[in-house]
Amino acid sequence: MELLQEPELWVGVGFVMVVGLLLYVGVPKLVGGMLDARSAAIKTELDEARRLREEAQALLEGFKQKAAGAEKEAEAIVVEARAEAERFAAESRQTLKSLIERRAQSAQDKIAQAEAAALAEIRTLAADAATAAAQKLIVARLDEKRTGALIAESIKELPAKLN
Repeated sequence: MELLQEPELWVGVGFVMVVGLLLYVGVPKLVGGMLDARSAAIKTELDEARRLREEAQALLEGFKQKAAGAEKEAEAIVVEARAEAERFAAESRQTLKSLIERRAQSAQDKIAQAEAAALAEIRTLAADAATAAAQKLIVARLDEKRTGALIAESIKELPAKLN
């Protein structure tokens, strides 16, 4: 019985009783349940974090694609604007060239008309001057005797000219 007097024995018996009581009450199941619940919560949080990361990655890719699309669209707009500007410049040059050609042709036509009018006026003046000079010569050189002879000769030639 000296064994019952050993404090280590009573510490051991107390320890076994506490462990037995904890087992009887179900503390290991309770701790296991709590650990399982915490593990499930952590797993849920990890799954949610993974899903959010994938969503963010998808959004990032979407934004990158939109940015690339916008950049391509901007480049296309710039290219189209340059082409339109070049077309407009070419059309403007062509329009200006045709306008200059029409005005030059109009000026040449006006010059030709002025030349023709001036030549006609000069011819009229020359004809008038020649008529006046011929009239003066005829009056100066033609006397009555000669006038009668010219009239008689013209009358003789008249039947031949009429046939």
